[in-house]
Amino acid sequence: MTETLFLRSEDLAGLAEMSEYVDAVREGYRQRGPAEPRTKLVNAEPPGMLTSYIAILPETGAMGGYTYAAGFGDADVHFMTPLFDADSGEPLAMLDGASMNPFKTGATGAVGIDELARRDADVLAIVGSGAQARGQLRAAMEVRDFSTVNVYSPTKEHRESFASEMNGEVEASVGAVASSDAAIEGADVVVTATNASEPVFDGDVLEPGTHVTAMGQYDPEKRELDTTTVQRATYVPDLHARATSDAGSFIQAMEEGAVTEADVHGDLGAVLAGDVPGRQSDDEITVFDSGGTGIETVAAAYMLYEKAVDAGLGETFDIAPGSEALTGR
Repeated sequence: MTETLFLRSEDLAGLAEMSEYVDAVREGYRQRGPAEPRTKLVNAEPPGMLTSYIAILPETGAMGGYTYAAGFGDADVHFMTPLFDADSGEPLAMLDGASMNPFKTGATGAVGIDELARRDADVLAIVGSGAQARGQLRAAMEVRDFSTVNVYSPTKEHRESFASEMNGEVEASVGAVASSDAAIEGADVVVTATNASEPVFDGDVLEPGTHVTAMGQYDPEKRELDTTTVQRATYVPDLHARATSDAGSFIQAMEEGAVTEADVHGDLGAVLAGDVPGRQSDDEITVFDSGGTGIETVAAAYMLYEKAVDAGLGETFDIAPGSEALTGR
């Protein structure tokens, strides 16, 4: 039997600082190990969705992925993260992945900002006001000293609540505004973190030098960014294969004839490894399409696993290796 650590969401909540997530995710993408875009299965009756993606971090020595399921009747979702040793293949841990989700996703957005936004970026616009938007803001503050944050979401109470909460948490002036255009006007960095199926702002309003991180959609039929934004920008996805599999903003821009796959500048790992340059001028518009991969999940999970082991958290259970269990009896 192989002893495996089980880590509950309450074990992981507050276990790591956002800066540690950012460092782990940056290192994970730099390694450029094997990774696959997500697979999503949707069922009509009974209604539900099953999603999974996987990655190997060769230098870290870990591999694993993310599987999450949603039963639409329950209107909820559950996340499970298996983590394995990349050398032996032995299971290291099973994590309840819910509590780390906004942190590892926010960390990925922050790494994109760090590589693609201007160094003097001072004004941040956020379109969206949910848990993911909060994670994006917390992480963005780790890589740039934003003094002003403008947030917009369609529901006035939600954006005002976001501004009130985050004003007390980050060292920036966070204010709610009445439209996406108002949020984006004068912004150096724009983050979209929504469940919208159609573009959430007009790409013509982006000023030269703006960086955009889009992280709210990962479906060929849905997009947060319009074709104008994609066409004007240096386009960097988190994983190159995603650009033509589930990155709806880029796929629909291709279908409209505005871009081709050759317009993918390179993915985040290529930028971090120095295979392609990041931002090349102060006037350049850049886009980081952060739909999610197993890379950030395995990187964050392994960081949390090591911290949990050091802190004596979690409980163990046994998993039978194939040499013992595949008996045929």
